Amino acid sequence: MAQSIFVQYKGVFRFIAVFVGTYIVLSLLYSAYLYLSIDGAYKPDFVTHLVAKQSNILVEGWGYQSQLIPDDSQPMIQMHVNGTYVGRIIEGCNALSILILFTAFIISFWQGTKKTLIFLLAGCTLIFAINILRIAILAIALYHYPEKEGLLHGTLFPAAIYSIVFLLWVAWIRSIKKNKGA
Repeated sequence: MAQSIFVQYKGVFRFIAVFVGTYIVLSLLYSAYLYLSIDGAYKPDFVTHLVAKQSNILVEGWGYQSQLIPDDSQPMIQMHVNGTYVGRIIEGCNALSILILFTAFIISFWQGTKKTLIFLLAGCTLIFAINILRIAILAIALYHYPEKEGLLHGTLFPAAIYSIVFLLWVAWIRSIKKNKGA
């Protein structure tokens, strides 16, 4: 007797359901956070403000003068390097959307509370730190090569952060296979 497609691909359907469910819940929580941040003390929101400040510290640590200017008319922070406007830091620059995607994937392959939460914490910390580094390097690169903005901001730097996420996903899957093979 032929098995039902749902029985035959139970693991795939479970992965999809957990991934989509986790992604939706975390995205709704993130949307609520952004909504509640509209009139907050930090512009555009606390996490974006924190990322901008930490990126600014890195730029200055590398010997550049850097200045952040919150924009009261738009939800963004302008970044200047050595007095030159190099770009704006907006909510999308804070890596929270990427962390939601990363988290949904890892939870979809749950491997026990301790192991999963340790990997999530380490992975999210690494992604957050690399994002700050990415913004700082991008600011300096745009200061020196403003004509390359499309390539730098639109291609290379997004590819860098998504490559890290992909490598972490691969490491997570390999750790699962390694444990099952042992």
